[in-house]
Amino acid sequence: MGDLGSLRSLQRLLDEAFRVPGTRIRFGWDALVGLVPWAGDVLTALLGLAILVAAHRRRVPGVVQVRMLLNLAIDLAIGLVPFAGDVADVFWKANTRNMTLLERHAASPMPATAGDWWFVAGITAFVFSMAALPLLLLYWLLSGVPAPQFKLW
Repeated sequence: MGDLGSLRSLQRLLDEAFRVPGTRIRFGWDALVGLVPWAGDVLTALLGLAILVAAHRRRVPGVVQVRMLLNLAIDLAIGLVPFAGDVADVFWKANTRNMTLLERHAASPMPATAGDWWFVAGITAFVFSMAALPLLLLYWLLSGVPAPQFKLW
């Protein structure tokens, strides 16, 4: 899924697949799948990484890639709030924003370096850790492990 046409199709599915009748408001599978607590938001964030990986392959400047990552991170963080986050997903279209950035900055491709690959690996690890943190917290809360005791003296 590296060509821009496939990525544009993914972006439309995630952000603009449906329209609220009688309005210009569009939403996609990101808002619908996000109704499944945590798992839906993680899944759509992982799908959104395809646009970020394409940006890396096309040698989009690092600062733009970080901006794209932040768009995904905001989308993930907003989506984790039950119901209100799903409503916000209708208006915060991270994949549309990222696709616009990709198309704007991908004009002159250059070969990728090892450092570029490490950058993408770090971004992917960051997104996975953001997704795993709430799951680890839930496990800790449900496991019955007592909270750590801190003594000041």
